[in-house]
Amino acid sequence: MARVAELSYYPVKGCAGTPVREALLTPAGFAHDRSFMVVSEEGVYRTQRRDPLLAVVRPRITPDGDHLTLAAPGTESLHLRVDTSGTRRKVDLFGTAYQGIDQGDDAAGWLSDVLGAPSRLVRVPPEHDRVTDGLTPGTSGYADSCALHVISRSTLDLLDAKTADRGVRPVPADRFRPNLVIDGWDDPHTEDRAHRLRIGDTELGYAKLAIRCAVTLVDQHTGTRAGPEPLRTLATYRRAAQGGIAFGTKYAVLRPGTVAVGDEVEVVVWGESEL
Repeated sequence: MARVAELSYYPVKGCAGTPVREALLTPAGFAHDRSFMVVSEEGVYRTQRRDPLLAVVRPRITPDGDHLTLAAPGTESLHLRVDTSGTRRKVDLFGTAYQGIDQGDDAAGWLSDVLGAPSRLVRVPPEHDRVTDGLTPGTSGYADSCALHVISRSTLDLLDAKTADRGVRPVPADRFRPNLVIDGWDDPHTEDRAHRLRIGDTELGYAKLAIRCAVTLVDQHTGTRAGPEPLRTLATYRRAAQGGIAFGTKYAVLRPGTVAVGDEVEVVVWGESEL
């Protein structure tokens, strides 16, 4: 029987995640997931691809979403009251224009110091109406694409075995920044074929394969690039037909609710893998 093994959400895009035992699932993913984004002074999103030090920023948000704390090694933590009604500014995410609510000069100064580059912090406005792509359309905050990233333990175990065969130490699972880790599927990459999932009172619809990038090369604890793995090993067996390296899957939310570690994961509809 497949069950939820791990749950995480990422309040600030590109920054450290928050592991939880239970999470509210909204139409845009877990509550507060990627609801904030660090941008340049021109409003262009920052990502670990270009700014790996984002990984050492550890956000904590209160359950009501009213207060955000930012912490990082070697600097005093910053406590913010979240602004949900301020002036909107244009922000750029993968070349698409969205709106963001600027969280003020204190957040901007703190992030600029930590990252070593002029930065601002913005929040998704309440009227955010982004539509995500894939087999099942949905919505999300400032995530790269879809609301949820899902990966299975057996998928991670297979990668670990293959890196070990090459004489390489396995990389930590946090390099892949999943929202959900599922245990109990014997076959690796079962998530590629699980096109509709029921977890507790929620349902997820398969959108697309997760195409991996240079973020997987970043050590999530030091904010430094740590070499060619896991992409070098993944390239030997996970090249996607549409290009890129696929590992894990993206899902849209069909029915919101609550998800908890230990919940049974039921595959309602199976499909073909797009690999």
